Amino acid sequence: MSKRLETVFAGVTFKNPVALASGTCGFGKEFNEYFDIQKLGGLCSKGLTLHPCPGNDGIRVWETPSGVMNSVGMENPGIQHFIDCDLERMNALDLVNIVNMGGHSEEDYLEGVALLNQYPLDLLELNISCPNTKAGCMSFGLQAEVARDIVRKVRAVCKHKLVVKLSPNAENITALARACEEEGADGLSLTNTYQAMAIDIKKRKPVFENLYAGLSGPAIKPISLRMVHQVAHTVSIPVMGIGGIATWQDAIEFIMAGASVVQIGAANFMDPRLCLDVIDGMEKFLEDNHIETISEIRGIV
Repeated sequence: MSKRLETVFAGVTFKNPVALASGTCGFGKEFNEYFDIQKLGGLCSKGLTLHPCPGNDGIRVWETPSGVMNSVGMENPGIQHFIDCDLERMNALDLVNIVNMGGHSEEDYLEGVALLNQYPLDLLELNISCPNTKAGCMSFGLQAEVARDIVRKVRAVCKHKLVVKLSPNAENITALARACEEEGADGLSLTNTYQAMAIDIKKRKPVFENLYAGLSGPAIKPISLRMVHQVAHTVSIPVMGIGGIATWQDAIEFIMAGASVVQIGAANFMDPRLCLDVIDGMEKFLEDNHIETISEIRGIV
């Protein structure tokens, strides 16, 4: 593989701009059974919280046209378990280790960061946008001034490169992005899933016990692409594009819209090797169009 796809994000070098998205790949072990995940540019861990979280009760996954809804509720073993059992292995991989961390309260975020400060990692993705929890996460990412406050406090103590993951459900996505940049974020990732709903007409009740769930998959791509374009042309820090990417053409669109890196999530459930096809397709596109580096087409639209 040539260096055409090599990308620098907030001072961190990705061999290619393709990463597995948080919540869709665990901590990388499962996907490594299908292909060598070190062919990827990066891996974003399952969302971690300070304490172990059992997740939501009831149905957690529901298919919808051109997409999938989930109400997992950030089930995870907790930050300390991750540090003890997975962090060293992930750091040893030849790819960028992105650790995703959420919280149910301000104290959770700050204590979680304090724990992770003691260990090496490449990027810390601050999740203020998960729609599948009853408290915390998305509530910090809907209004710019609320996001500003939590990012300021986390930035003051965080020793790692900080990427803030934004919610498409925000009141004003560009105002939110600017607030995060002004408070010291090194980069942004967007979008998380869209708050959505499904009803079981036979039971005459909502499908999900948590009422609403997060919609992902190809159905959200055009809206996520628009938001990435808006944000990338508003801030000066780099952006990771997320939302409905299922082909190499989708990934190129996000790069042209201004993303430096793309994360692929729901599409992996259709084909766990899909990221390799995306990487190969992007490489061939650059070769066929005599483009020396991916940076030449970043943000050209």
